[in-house]
Amino acid sequence: MKYVLLPLLMLFVTAPLCAQITCTTKGQNPETAFPVCGTEKFTQSSVPICGGKDIPGLNCLNQHTDKNPFWYKFTCFRTGTLGFIITPHDLGEDYDWQLFDVTNYPINQVYTNKQLFVAANWSGEYGLTGASFQGQAHEVCDGFGQPLFSSMPTIQQGHNYLLLISHFSDSQSGYDLEFKGGTASITDPLVPAIQQVIYDCAAPALRVKLNKRVQCNSLAANGSDFTLTGGGAAGITGATGINCNSGFDMDSIVLTLSAPLPAGSYSLALKAGTDGNSLLDACETAGGGSGVPPTPFTVAQQFPSLPDHILPVGCQPDQVQLVLSQPVRCSSIAANGSDFTISGSTPVTVQNAAGGSCAGGLTDTITLRLSGVINTAGAYQVALRTGSDGNTLLSECWQPTPAGASLPFTTSDTVNADFSYTLTLDCTYDTVTLTHNGNNGVNSWQWSSDGAPFSTEQNPVKVYTVFGLHTIKLVVSNGVCSDSADTSIELINELDAAFSASADILCPTDVVSFANESTGYHITGYVWNFGNGIITSTPAPMPQSYPQLKEERDYTVSLIVQNDMNCFDTATRVIKVVPSCYIDVPTAFSPNGDGVNDYLYPLNGYKAVDLRFSVYNRLGQLVFETNDWQRKWDGTVGGRPQGVGTYVWMLTYTHRETGQHVFKKGVATLVR
Repeated sequence: MKYVLLPLLMLFVTAPLCAQITCTTKGQNPETAFPVCGTEKFTQSSVPICGGKDIPGLNCLNQHTDKNPFWYKFTCFRTGTLGFIITPHDLGEDYDWQLFDVTNYPINQVYTNKQLFVAANWSGEYGLTGASFQGQAHEVCDGFGQPLFSSMPTIQQGHNYLLLISHFSDSQSGYDLEFKGGTASITDPLVPAIQQVIYDCAAPALRVKLNKRVQCNSLAANGSDFTLTGGGAAGITGATGINCNSGFDMDSIVLTLSAPLPAGSYSLALKAGTDGNSLLDACETAGGGSGVPPTPFTVAQQFPSLPDHILPVGCQPDQVQLVLSQPVRCSSIAANGSDFTISGSTPVTVQNAAGGSCAGGLTDTITLRLSGVINTAGAYQVALRTGSDGNTLLSECWQPTPAGASLPFTTSDTVNADFSYTLTLDCTYDTVTLTHNGNNGVNSWQWSSDGAPFSTEQNPVKVYTVFGLHTIKLVVSNGVCSDSADTSIELINELDAAFSASADILCPTDVVSFANESTGYHITGYVWNFGNGIITSTPAPMPQSYPQLKEERDYTVSLIVQNDMNCFDTATRVIKVVPSCYIDVPTAFSPNGDGVNDYLYPLNGYKAVDLRFSVYNRLGQLVFETNDWQRKWDGTVGGRPQGVGTYVWMLTYTHRETGQHVFKKGVATLVR
């Protein structure tokens, strides 16, 4: 960026042009720099307005920018000083420049890396500028009064350089660039020649590598800059420079051919094309000539793609997948499947054919859709023939697969998992004998019962100890086809004796009723034994009473059930008969461990529910409380014995049978 005093109007007009504008013209970026040499004068007739990227100097205080730039690239072939002159077409305009050594550096570092600096001149004066013996310093900073010429820098053999020419004036008037006055050489003495030729059978084309970079515009698009010897019927029909869309020079070219080249030896030579010249380097040196021998190359024998194998064929196939020894062109596969025939155990035809992914127009797998599904085992053969498109399969190098090439494949029968069984019932366990016929080559059996696997045999036996409904499932396979079947089996000999009682504890004069709750199939007999001397065989017995005794007694009640298979099952229940159900609290107790009246608790609380028993000392402090009438107070609090004397108790409960709410209160004496 230049810092100069300009009239206010000029500042207003040019300020928008100082903003960064992306350069799109070839040559206005380092990546698309013009190739130059020391023997030519280079003329740029106009300069598109763009740029504005910062350019790092070496010692200048102000930051410079690549305003309206053009870039040039060259290589030093002899170490020495570099001299050049930039002549504006309008000598009243300001041009600036900076030279970079980009050897072994990414070229975009010219915007950031000071180490690439070689020389520069950013003078604010108008007219000719450059590097010459008149210059006093390698770096001239911006501003009026600064010299227009810098001293000639020394450049090194084998190094690569970029020269930036920046047009500070906001016009599109051009300039001339000429290298002279220095001792270095930037002219490559090497004559353009062919370095290597590689045959690309897929295109078909020749990929040519040159010994140096040449101008893109020196290449004749019809390929007439080249002579192919030994090509026979094949000829060069076109030429394309690699990367010429984004640059001015290239060192690789693709020559398209009119036909594939047979295996053999060939040569390629440079000559003047129909554009009036051969390939030209940056110094207009022409390639080829009588002193440059043709470059030989060899085309190896190309082989067709052959059928290699068929992917495993599944059950009831409606397609076959053919794998080839090498990729073929998808465009050579007739979509109607006419490239293939299938013969074998049953009549089947190919309905259509398609390549796999066809990435890049090539595939090594072809799917053949069949006219129908093959349901039975058989042997078949896929054979190739010339399709309706006029060819068999064509390899990447255009080699046709021989008609008649074939591959075999086999299919398997479908299978049926239906099975039969026989059932043997018993009182404690049932046996199911299962049978499968194993037809159509079945060699795998997977049996499960109620979702749990239990056998891999063909004809297993399953034993059940739990009766009722069960589901048996079978999955069969012959290695290709599979099938499944299931059936439900009801084991009807389940027998379970059970009954309930209206009460488990009987007070004097109470009676108890028993309800039969037995389950099972075809129950034929019942035997009740109530433990009170009464035995009956009725399913629904009468209520029972028990003798009134002076002490508690347990009676065992049993029910035996029998079914029509002569199986039996027994259920039992204990009935407790108590001498009294009158709930009361003793008036005294002596917790001395003699086994007599050692505790204070509600007596005979058999029919009490929602019970609460509380004991208080003389100070009204709660010393014991429980909701369980059989939990007894032992005369201690926290493990410490309480003193003798009178204690107040309170008792509340609900009578289980009558629903009556009862509240009692009294005193009891603790005696030691």
